[in-house]
Amino acid sequence: MGAEVPPDTEKTRTVWFALLLTLTNGFLDAYTYFTRGGVFANVQTGNVIFFAIDIADRKLTAALNHVWPLLAFITGVALAAHIKSGRVERILPRSLRWTIATQVVALALIGFVPATVPHSYVTVPISFLAAVQIGLFRSVGDLNYMPVATTGNMMRMVEAGYDGLVEKHAAGRRAFRVYVALIASFAAGAVIGAVASRAWDVRAIWCAAAALAITLVLFAIDERAPR
Repeated sequence: MGAEVPPDTEKTRTVWFALLLTLTNGFLDAYTYFTRGGVFANVQTGNVIFFAIDIADRKLTAALNHVWPLLAFITGVALAAHIKSGRVERILPRSLRWTIATQVVALALIGFVPATVPHSYVTVPISFLAAVQIGLFRSVGDLNYMPVATTGNMMRMVEAGYDGLVEKHAAGRRAFRVYVALIASFAAGAVIGAVASRAWDVRAIWCAAAALAITLVLFAIDERAPR
């Protein structure tokens, strides 16, 4: 018997879910930058670059510091692939909801970690959570997007804009509007994250946990809505 696709998969492809997810990740980037050592924990390009530079400078200890978030990212993507396969669904029904709920709890707990501890105690778990999101949530409708960064979304926005405005395709104009909304949501999250981090320091991350928790509430509302 083949593995079942997690039942909430279609709900995670809605625009509202994508907007909340990108908002949360914009918030987290600002949060880790302002409160956790000036780093962006969601994506790993910087860690690869700094690892290579430290290796070139023969700073092996410093290089190893960049290995842990990379390993966390790899582990997170592997876990996401396992969840998407549907195998987890056999053991844990509503596996996507449990995944989001676990992320909410993890972010809430991070808010209790003081700024005096090594920043890797926070940035490595966030790298893991970001990897799980990248692995699980990459579609909004029939469009691909990146929930934790904007470069790919900006590229797709320009391509969709060309397709819609120059080639006059309605689908291109619709895609353009979606990508503009996603980029704006990420930027709005970063603004909120910066303001909240300055006001509440490490506890600001509870705002991100609350935003993710809203997705669980909306899942429940959608499930109970009459068809």
